[in-house]
Amino acid sequence: MTTNEFNEKYKNYLEEGFYGLAIQDNNVIDYLDKEFEKEIKINPSFKYSQIKIKFGTSRVYADSNKTSEWENEIDNILKNKNNDR
Repeated sequence: MTTNEFNEKYKNYLEEGFYGLAIQDNNVIDYLDKEFEKEIKINPSFKYSQIKIKFGTSRVYADSNKTSEWENEIDNILKNKNNDR
């Protein structure tokens, strides 16, 4: 899945005027896809606006109490990918 496909899948949860997920990494996308599925089940009014890299670390702007957890896991995914090179 691409970032465009991810944002299309979750367009009903994307705040108007925002671009959504901007990290093009398959492992990050797969992780967030699973997390969003779980989040929507427990928080049907869930919204997100941006998921990006800022100053070298990930930032998740969403109305969830899991944003810090998601940021940490995204950072770990990207760090492990860079260590594999």
